[in-house]
Amino acid sequence: MIKENVVLGEGVAIYHPQLVNLYGCTIGEGSRIGTFVEIQKGASVGARCKISSHTFICEGVDIEDGVFIGHGVMFTNDIYPRAVNPDGGLQTEEDWRVIKTRVKAGASIGSNATILCGITIGEGALIGAGAVVTRDVPDYAIVAGVPARVVGDARTRGKEYESMTNFG
Repeated sequence: MIKENVVLGEGVAIYHPQLVNLYGCTIGEGSRIGTFVEIQKGASVGARCKISSHTFICEGVDIEDGVFIGHGVMFTNDIYPRAVNPDGGLQTEEDWRVIKTRVKAGASIGSNATILCGITIGEGALIGAGAVVTRDVPDYAIVAGVPARVVGDARTRGKEYESMTNFG
């Protein structure tokens, strides 16, 4: 379902509109949204991004231009989530505040990664599949693991590949 309060830039491709849940969000021009994606109110996706299937982008997440999000990526926006208040009453939106998360331009997030709130993923950074990102990721860093740790530099990954495949 795509609510009428969604702002879609020119040329946005939503492959199965009946199988997404978009409301109160902004999606930049030329971005592509896969099946079974939810993007909540107050979230923004930049231009020319790819959001793969089964991904959840919650309120408070800002994704800049040219970002790749793999399948099943989960973002959070609450440090201490609770279903009830200390008095036992159900929590409402007024009981918590959104903790913002930022994904800078050109970053890539691998499938099934979990991104905790309040962090910044740097420009051109690469998040490994299945990583749990609990702290800021520097620009161009490659991070992997649980919790995610820096394991390389995305600017040299092509050179590393060439050296692994050069048999001459």
